[in-house]
Amino acid sequence: MNLKKLFASALLTVGLCQSVFAKPVEIDKVVGVVNQGVILQSEVDTIINRVKTQAQEQGQQLPSDDTLRIQAIERLVNQTLMMQLAERMGLEISDSQLDQTLENMAREQGGTIADLRRTIEASGESYPAYREEIRKEITTQQVMRANVDRRIYISPQEIDNLLKIMETQGKNAEEYDIGHILIDIPSDATADEITSAKTRADKVIEFLKEGKEFKRIAISSSSGSKALEGGQLGWMSINEMPSLFAEAVKGHKKDDIVGPLRSGAGFHIIKVQDVRGRQVVETTEVRSRHILIKPSIILSEEKARDMLKGFAKELREGKADFGELAKEYSEDPGSALKGGEYDWTDPSTYVPEFKNTLLSLDKNEISEPFRTQFGWHIVQLLDKRVADKTEQAKRNRAHQLLFNRKFKEESFNWQQEMREQAHVDIFPTE
Repeated sequence: MNLKKLFASALLTVGLCQSVFAKPVEIDKVVGVVNQGVILQSEVDTIINRVKTQAQEQGQQLPSDDTLRIQAIERLVNQTLMMQLAERMGLEISDSQLDQTLENMAREQGGTIADLRRTIEASGESYPAYREEIRKEITTQQVMRANVDRRIYISPQEIDNLLKIMETQGKNAEEYDIGHILIDIPSDATADEITSAKTRADKVIEFLKEGKEFKRIAISSSSGSKALEGGQLGWMSINEMPSLFAEAVKGHKKDDIVGPLRSGAGFHIIKVQDVRGRQVVETTEVRSRHILIKPSIILSEEKARDMLKGFAKELREGKADFGELAKEYSEDPGSALKGGEYDWTDPSTYVPEFKNTLLSLDKNEISEPFRTQFGWHIVQLLDKRVADKTEQAKRNRAHQLLFNRKFKEESFNWQQEMREQAHVDIFPTE
């Protein structure tokens, strides 16, 4: 007999024997079709089981299994459509991105990835399957952001309008600790007396801005009713203040000096000693300059580092000028022409290695060479300050509120449009 035919016959016999004596295997059912993809019963069951487990842990009542099935299939339809779009966009989540997300999730729960894995497996779910489910969630989120973000426009006028509403709602909650000095004017004061009083008020403000103690100046110079108490009017809201003070004080921050304000009684000087009921946002900003050298086929890592080490030595010894070296050698096109300088910047916007090195320096100190994803650097801290970002934080908050509202509306509209353009066929249950 032909050897090939004999071999084929043997395989067929083995196959038949296995078919006769094998244990029946349940085949995964297709419950729906989404374009060229399918939704499997096992995927629906996984979602339903996960929801039931979470509900049991939280003591939460759930709707019927039929309702859960409909919701699970709906979620899978949307997920499948977005995964198909991700493939067309060439969007992929790498293993390192996925691992970082899982680490963050575990950390938020006060544990490690190993702890997270034990929790998942204890619930009866496969950890590799859970891991891939998280990959899908990250992918669908990125697809949605990429497609919905560009549909959203927020005008400056919208932000201004919302800020007015927020200010109206929040102004009664703000209270100011007020210090007050009055430079009085007689009711029948001459022009010279008014000018003299104004000059004294300006001088008091000058002393205060130089850092002189407010209470001492109030006791010695104020004609106000609280002069002996150091001019302390205490905590009050805008609505509780005299209208002259309210309009001038509103929006000021701690330690601001306001005035002189003219009234029939004279010239008033206000110090905002503190503010409560309002979030004050302060950010450390730095001004710096750096030189970047990028290793290449011609310039090795070691030579790039040694080159910068030599620059740092010359700069510390006063034998070179930082700006000139940056203009000649730095490979950062954004700063080289400016002598390597970066203007006032929140250091959190820099890559971690650059930020951490910069914040470890004293004023005018030059770092040792260090590596980032861009190459080798030396950096000098020119100055550091604390900037009040309260108003910018308010605008950012207003923008975020508007964005979140519009994102919800547009994401629903976008998904509806995507669903209408797709071929979706859900099979009835048996």
